Amino acid sequence: MDNPDDGKGRRPEVQRGELRRILLESLPEDAVRWGHKLSSARSLGEGRHELIFADGQLVTTDLLIGADGAWSKVRPLLSDATPTYTGLVFFETWLNDADVRHPDSAQAVGGGSMFALAPGKGITAHREPNGVLHAYIALQRPKAWVDSIEVSDRASATSRIAAEFEGWAPSLTALITGCDVGPVPRIIYTLPETHRWSRVPGVTLLGDAAHLMVPSGEGANLAIYDGAELGKSIAASSGDIDAALLSYEKELFARSTRAAAEASKLTMLLFGETAPHGLIEAFEQKLLGNPNS
Repeated sequence: MDNPDDGKGRRPEVQRGELRRILLESLPEDAVRWGHKLSSARSLGEGRHELIFADGQLVTTDLLIGADGAWSKVRPLLSDATPTYTGLVFFETWLNDADVRHPDSAQAVGGGSMFALAPGKGITAHREPNGVLHAYIALQRPKAWVDSIEVSDRASATSRIAAEFEGWAPSLTALITGCDVGPVPRIIYTLPETHRWSRVPGVTLLGDAAHLMVPSGEGANLAIYDGAELGKSIAASSGDIDAALLSYEKELFARSTRAAAEASKLTMLLFGETAPHGLIEAFEQKLLGNPNS
């Protein structure tokens, strides 16, 4: 299936690094403190918390927002939930100057995104600026198998991963064997789809710290949206921070539960027993305007 862009820019994208740069440049230079890796956080009561950083520094907060990702050190203040392995790993690779050095792969990927799928595995890739092909090599494998791959030995690692795609087109397997950077294993963990917590004064979560889910193309979008909604809620709170957090979390829980369910459904379409036909059918329904797709 080929669904070319119509040139109207309905789904614009930005590289994450560029977005990060744009956001940072909008802030005063001293707004972000670098080199502060959080080791732990503990409650001091009455909505205040103490943060302990890896360099030994201590900070006391009146409002603590845990935006510290999958392995959040803030989350235990609110929830006993911990990420669990989904059985899925993505090996991330990059091919530089692909139009010249890897023309067959460049043609296979095209001008946007490409999905080549089968039950339990897949090669997906997209084009980035300056002739870069960025690929994710997906495999459903036990964690022990993933850990056994020595990614520091690129030749050995790419050979083992490519062996899982024996018989696939060389233009696709070259996204593994021809990589200039990688393979970098991205082991996919999730929190429960309905993850939520009771209101605790002075602290909340956003992004993966709150709703870690399988990749669906929406993770970064959700984190940014969480931050915007939290900021709006605090700004409108007239100083009642816990009322603002309660309002924010009510919407967050509903939003993240829907998104996690949709992400799980997409993963089944991508790598389940119907792959790739289930995904093609979903795309066709979307193109035909089926509101349930």
